[in-house]
Amino acid sequence: MPGQNLTRAEAEERSKIASVHHYDVELNLAENDETFTSKTVVDFDAHEGAETFLDLIADEVYSLEVNGEQRDTAAFQDSRIHLDGLKDRNRVTVVAKCRYMHTGEGLHRFTDPADGKSYCYSQFEVPDSRRVFAVFEQPDMKAQFTFHVITPADWVVFSNSPTPAPTDVDGLKRWDFTPTEKISSYITAIIAGPYVGKTGSLVSTDGREIPLGVYCRQSLEQYLDADWVMDVTRKGFAFFEKEYGRPYPFRKYDQIFVPEYNAGAMENAGCVTFRDQYIFRAKPTAAELEGLANTILHELAHMWFGDLVTMRWWNDLWLNESFAEFMSHLCLAEGTEEWKNAWIGFMARKDWGMRQDQMPTTHPIVAPIRDLADVEVNFDGITYAKGAAVLRQLVSYVGRDNFFAALGKYFEKHAWQNTTLPDLMGELEAASGRDLEAWSKVWLEEAGVTLLRPDFNLNEDGTLGELAVVQETFTPGSSLRPHRLAVAGYDLVDGRIERTFHEELDVEGERTVVESASGIKRPALILVNDGDLAYAKIRMDEDSLAFATANIDKFEDSLTRSIIIASAWDMVRDAQMPARTFINLVTAALPVEKDITVMGLWLRQLDTAATYYTSNAECAEVLEHLADRLLLLLRASSSGSDQQRLLAFAAARRAATPKQSEAIERLRTSQDTLVGLDLDVELRWALLTASVVAGIAGDAEIDQMLAEDATMTGEQMATQARASKVDQAVKDAAFENFMYNPDLSNDMRIAAGRGYWAGAVAKPELFAAGATKFFDAALDVWNNNTPHTAQSIMALGFPTPIAGRLENVDVVAIGKQWLEAHQDAPAGLVRLLSESISEAQRAAAIQKL
Repeated sequence: MPGQNLTRAEAEERSKIASVHHYDVELNLAENDETFTSKTVVDFDAHEGAETFLDLIADEVYSLEVNGEQRDTAAFQDSRIHLDGLKDRNRVTVVAKCRYMHTGEGLHRFTDPADGKSYCYSQFEVPDSRRVFAVFEQPDMKAQFTFHVITPADWVVFSNSPTPAPTDVDGLKRWDFTPTEKISSYITAIIAGPYVGKTGSLVSTDGREIPLGVYCRQSLEQYLDADWVMDVTRKGFAFFEKEYGRPYPFRKYDQIFVPEYNAGAMENAGCVTFRDQYIFRAKPTAAELEGLANTILHELAHMWFGDLVTMRWWNDLWLNESFAEFMSHLCLAEGTEEWKNAWIGFMARKDWGMRQDQMPTTHPIVAPIRDLADVEVNFDGITYAKGAAVLRQLVSYVGRDNFFAALGKYFEKHAWQNTTLPDLMGELEAASGRDLEAWSKVWLEEAGVTLLRPDFNLNEDGTLGELAVVQETFTPGSSLRPHRLAVAGYDLVDGRIERTFHEELDVEGERTVVESASGIKRPALILVNDGDLAYAKIRMDEDSLAFATANIDKFEDSLTRSIIIASAWDMVRDAQMPARTFINLVTAALPVEKDITVMGLWLRQLDTAATYYTSNAECAEVLEHLADRLLLLLRASSSGSDQQRLLAFAAARRAATPKQSEAIERLRTSQDTLVGLDLDVELRWALLTASVVAGIAGDAEIDQMLAEDATMTGEQMATQARASKVDQAVKDAAFENFMYNPDLSNDMRIAAGRGYWAGAVAKPELFAAGATKFFDAALDVWNNNTPHTAQSIMALGFPTPIAGRLENVDVVAIGKQWLEAHQDAPAGLVRLLSESISEAQRAAAIQKL
């Protein structure tokens, strides 16, 4: 459907023709559970006699009226409503039948298995408000929106404006909202259903009382800590209003946790939605709380940067996401007492960015976006994590005070409007006096990452003659970049690791001398990027790496340990360090690690190293050794600690031998106990799934557990557990389910896909046929599903877990053959497959070490 794929050229042309003022949208959500009636009245200006189009994805247009004249509904074709014969001022009225979605796009409808109650919520980014009303679907055509919603009598409705008192209409409720501020269509919102929650308020810096609300579906109310959410929110308001120098721009702030949500959250103006997995059914770890707090602050940061001032086109998506990512971590570190070490946790985000940036499909932070198909696959580690890391560099480069002074001017000048990158950079240049053209070119307009390493010579007495930071290009075609970073030296002093040298400096070009290091005793460890300010690949010299590896458990600072392990992980992924060496390094560091976010990252990396990167000859031995080590660490961990909980999940995932699996089963059935380990519902599902993979438990145990947890999450966990059975018929059925079943929600599809791959490292032959089927089906899957669903299936089904594991199935070769044979395939599909092929190729290369 080419009409659903708006191009940048079309958007630019349309915004020249038309200027929209107001939408009046009426939705009847009380008709049935499949479709709803949508009536849209659009007021806009245009050139006399011009023609343009509205966007709409609907089953049918019942009527179309243009300036009081009834038009043929045949004007609605290919998801567009063609409009011609326009006047200077126009009013278009569209009445249509629209469809509820079950893919997390448009207006999603969900029935809770726990109590049978139905809920709706909207998710409109990037182009899905057109699934609910007729609209000029592009971010630079801002307008006011007035919503009217008819619902069942027991529902409540939230939108961008304050929720009004409803009126009774024939046993139903009608909710008539006041007009919104001038905003883009993708941040409008309709959330409707029998939601419950709690309200509060805060006072803005301009003296207004801002109402607050935190809501969820009824079956989760017992787990909702609304006071905690509002406390974090108040801290965010105080920090952002101070740093931005501008009061909150909207009239209220609701935060609603919704089911089957594809994203983490969405910055709808004054009405933020979150995935309700953020409502913890078990005691959350410190990392889970930090993650939720960061998400709350990320979305709040958008209220100014993204909602008040919005990108003109999606090539500046990074201005939204990178900025919010940076500001949320800055607020955690400086605006709260609980998360002063938030920049340590940021390393987990940087890992995502570094991985994305070394793909063959890497792109500049300011990415070229030709059309909506491009932007759909551009919500990635570069847009979020790399962009945030680079903004952190920019703040150091122009100076913090100058940075926020420029932001104040930027908001003042462009409030309620749309901007491009030069608008922001111009304010930063004016505030700092720095010419940012060269900086912007290499950091924002060029893709890839550079590598930094120490280079030095020694005097005869063993002191450093000259220490320098050498910078090398890693991505072909990219330039060397300016970095603000620190270089440090560490030594073992009386059994403790101490930092004996430190200098912060600007690194530019191929070689930068660290002047203050000349003549000092050569430290045992020379660490480039001490403090983790830079965004670059970091290497240690051979002696420094050996010292760090031998003494990793003696480093008292979590950030320093994390920088060392991040460098080692990068070496593994570049096939410069065997996976087993990395596994030994991390398992030595785990007993002393206190930062739970970092620990979670390391455990995920251990999973990847053991299952994807270990050679075939060593795989079984390494897996057994790792599982034994994790079980030992679990038994030695502090009672009731977050570490104990994380290690329990990790030990369950990695159990590889009958003895190890029996140990997990004995924990599950409480034949063995660990003091302080709470066998909550989430952990019991993890332990049960591990026992299913091992063949110890089966359908009876899954049914019993599901009876105890008859919830949406329980159904997903049961689906994953059933698909985890290491049996050919089960795997074949699971593959068919997540690849082709149109009735699955995205979360249920993910559960089936995760279960499908369980056991791949031990029995890769079970997945051989699926690898071929995946590529045979790729094009049809892409064409026959909504964008998010298609992306999800492509990620779930790609056979990376068996890359290099079977002699008769060469995943990389099959993938490259597919690309060669489908050179005219959609660009988004080609990009995703190219990235997965690259990861499979990387895994096969590392296995050979």
